[in-house]
Amino acid sequence: MLDHGFVALVDYMGTDECIERAARVSYGYGTRKASQTRGLLRYLRRHLHTTPSEMVELKFHCCMPMFIARQWIRHRAANVNEYSGRYSLMPMLFYTPSAEQLQTQSRMNNQGRSGQPVSDATYAAAVERWNAIRERSRDAYEWMTSGDVARELARIDLPLSTYTQWYWKIDLHNLLHFLKLRVDTHAQWEIQEYGRVMAGMLKRVAPLSYEAFIDYDVCGARLSRMELEALRRLVAVEGDGLKTKPEAAVGAPELETLGLSKREARELFEKLERSVVPDFELELAKARPAEEFAARFAAAVPQVDKPPTQ
Repeated sequence: MLDHGFVALVDYMGTDECIERAARVSYGYGTRKASQTRGLLRYLRRHLHTTPSEMVELKFHCCMPMFIARQWIRHRAANVNEYSGRYSLMPMLFYTPSAEQLQTQSRMNNQGRSGQPVSDATYAAAVERWNAIRERSRDAYEWMTSGDVARELARIDLPLSTYTQWYWKIDLHNLLHFLKLRVDTHAQWEIQEYGRVMAGMLKRVAPLSYEAFIDYDVCGARLSRMELEALRRLVAVEGDGLKTKPEAAVGAPELETLGLSKREARELFEKLERSVVPDFELELAKARPAEEFAARFAAAVPQVDKPPTQ
């Protein structure tokens, strides 16, 4: 992930069949068809019956820049054990965005980038400044740890680009909530990268739950009372079917009379656009052995046996 990060699925407990057994409480093994399991799981997801999916758990080993970890930890329904900078030396590895990802500030989203990369000169200057800051932070950290300064204080000025690691265990229900928010295009690109890989891992563990998640959460949409009223003006229920009402076309001006703000009207149009179904299939050829990352991080740990500089 990114330039020095990674995600590993360390362990998991349960599969799609375990969700069905929890929902039905008990039934004989081998008595259900795959189509019946799929139908029940989709019903549960569609109607927000979430407790059966809490019976499945997944445990990940993740490595990410600290600023991404601070976003990630907001999802509090998980068990987390993070690398300790008080106990262990911090590897001097830092995240550097690519030229494509260093973009200007969005004018419509105060917490996002615009999609427009900065100039080559600006990118080069930014990298130069990042490297200068990191070099000074690294020198200070190595000077203090070599001089027997307590690690818990030597680390305090390391930048947010420094990589950290943790073990992260979460049940399937809360993982799906995490993924829904973090694979969304409005999420920060760096955490989207982690979300996409974790979604691909889930696809291999619980493919039916993954399918329902894509259909109802990623490519589905919630509708407000006003949005539903706008749709009712376009279609009429007749018998068991729907009949269009072309004479009742609803445009942006009329949506305002329903109580929708201009932003809400724009979001409704976005919901009605044909969605692109994402494919989070893992590219297993890109997987790397754990030993490669262990060696990289070991090489980046400061040496404390050298005498401190003056």
